[in-house]
Amino acid sequence: MKKAILHGPRDLRIEEHPLDTSALGVDDVWVETQISAFKIGTDRGNFEGAERVPGAPDYPRFVGDSNLGIVRGIGAEVTRFEVGDRVVATQPHQSEYIISQFGDIFKVPPGVDDEDAVYAHLYALSAHCYHKALFRPGENVAVVGLGVLGLGAVALGPLFGARVVGLGNSPIRLDMAKRMGAHAAYLSDDPDLEEKLGAFTNGSGIDLVILTANPWPAFRTSVEIVRPNGRVSIVSLMGRGEPPLDFNPLAMEWFYAKGISLIAVHGEDAQLYPHADASGHLGHCNHVLSLMAEKKLQPSRLITHRLHYTEMVQAYEMAYAREKSMLGVIFNWRE
Repeated sequence: MKKAILHGPRDLRIEEHPLDTSALGVDDVWVETQISAFKIGTDRGNFEGAERVPGAPDYPRFVGDSNLGIVRGIGAEVTRFEVGDRVVATQPHQSEYIISQFGDIFKVPPGVDDEDAVYAHLYALSAHCYHKALFRPGENVAVVGLGVLGLGAVALGPLFGARVVGLGNSPIRLDMAKRMGAHAAYLSDDPDLEEKLGAFTNGSGIDLVILTANPWPAFRTSVEIVRPNGRVSIVSLMGRGEPPLDFNPLAMEWFYAKGISLIAVHGEDAQLYPHADASGHLGHCNHVLSLMAEKKLQPSRLITHRLHYTEMVQAYEMAYAREKSMLGVIFNWRE
């Protein structure tokens, strides 16, 4: 099988690797990839050589974690899947793979477009930003950072009962946020931002900020705009690839004096009544897929580039160059 392997900063190669599908284990599911999605923020950091995320493998390492494929074979005791099923999994950019039926893999319901379903795990993480912060319907939510993950949070917000404002650094992204359901969208460096947010919330303030952008200035914006006793749900990798700080990220006026909560969107949900599904963001995957089946959630609207997997390095170089027109990127693995 073919697999994308990163050997060092800006050294991405498509390689041949062995995959024995002739004797599947009893719980094994063999999947042939149809498309995979580029998770620009995290994968760009890996590609350009930013500091390693704790727990991530060192070079050489795989890249990608959003994969849609078709089941081509199953083990003797597999009951969750059948040959021919479409599935999404947190698997790297690769042409095929074998995974346990109990792994991070979900069946795609009928009626869900492939280019929507491939984002299911990423949008489940967007949903986790709300659940981990104990979001309540009717709250005012600001999403800081309007990449695919942030726009997923924008799109889910109204479905969850939020009033959502998107904050980004590009008019293109502001327009996309409005298309995805934001009630308003502003540039994060707008000199009148405080006044505009006050009008947006009728003076009550931003209850929850969902921070998806890595740069420290985005963090500063988040803690400045959240109301006293509000929450900042942080799903970004703060400061990754950034120069040293010129300010205190826990300055008294932003943190202690405001009594805010900074929430790392990792691990299990914060909840009184644990869900019966998987813990963490993957527990929201089936819900996200059901919203896609109802056409209430369509991440494919964000796709700006559709490339063959042989053009993958080109896409990574575009991300490295911070190409603002680049948002959703799909790699086609069909020969």
